[in-house]
Amino acid sequence: MTRLFAWSRKFLLLMMSGFAFRAVTTDAALINGRNYVPLTSWAYENGFMCYQSQGGDRVVATNRTTRLAFAADARDAGINGVEVALCYPPANVKGTLLISQLDLDATVRPLVFPQKFPAKRITTICLDPGHGGKDTGNHVGWHYEKVYTLALAATVRDELKSAGFNVIMTRTKDASVGLADRPALANRLGADLFVSLHFNATPTGKNEVEGPQTYCITPVGASSTDAQGEGSNYGPTPANRVEQRSLLLAYDVQRSLVRTLGAEDRGVRRARFAVLRDATMPAILVEGGYMTHPIEGRKIFSDAYRRQMAQAIVTGILAYQKYTAPAVRPSPPATLHSAP
Repeated sequence: MTRLFAWSRKFLLLMMSGFAFRAVTTDAALINGRNYVPLTSWAYENGFMCYQSQGGDRVVATNRTTRLAFAADARDAGINGVEVALCYPPANVKGTLLISQLDLDATVRPLVFPQKFPAKRITTICLDPGHGGKDTGNHVGWHYEKVYTLALAATVRDELKSAGFNVIMTRTKDASVGLADRPALANRLGADLFVSLHFNATPTGKNEVEGPQTYCITPVGASSTDAQGEGSNYGPTPANRVEQRSLLLAYDVQRSLVRTLGAEDRGVRRARFAVLRDATMPAILVEGGYMTHPIEGRKIFSDAYRRQMAQAIVTGILAYQKYTAPAVRPSPPATLHSAP
């Protein structure tokens, strides 16, 4: 159970025992040059029951199918029990919680009211096992990330092929592949989705930090949650043309990973990683968990757990399919070239 989801349940109980929901008439505001609107006003206009704490620091909005949880100055929102990074944290202005218009347009609305995209069969998926060759990635003792990303990718490939998809691999052995070359291969061979596979590590808090997280491209005008010297002034990338689809794919895969593995939810995150920003198709980067965690690390190193993880990733991809071609099954696999 996510932290925000757990909080939202507790918060609703508090509401029932003394707090009251109320309509809010605060006008839109300009904060640091960005447009913000009252969360409760947006929620009521879109058919949600909305509960705001007396101090205005927290809001829970619900309807028959969706539960949203927001907190002032917290960049993570809870969307049906999955943590999703916002572009900017909500702000408490005079006892009313405001959310950026950019987040309503680029984060909340695409997940709460997903649109049906023009019908296009998902037939070919590019899998990118992170690192390789001299680039070992993270390591714990003699366990190297590059070994386990390749092993996971091979299992995901087999699961996808069994489901009827064509699969491209950016590498099939312990070889170095340039970061730019990975999405370039997917672009050149006409992949419909790009999925980069990684495992995380942390130098501190090794006993506490665990769980998968899934990245998709950062919207134009926002700072990445994992920024590496770039902020909100970073210009558009090829990936921004399909950013809503990437967000949906990331959300469906992250939700499937958390549910299937019973893992801590580290959320859907935004980044302009090199392997994401140049992809012309929906693209995500999956961090399957923390190699440095004493329990989760041992699981990652086991074939059985990675098989579970592979099945969860495929389940997420199949869930995403309904937004593009819900009634169409993929064509039989064809033989495609792979990078080394």
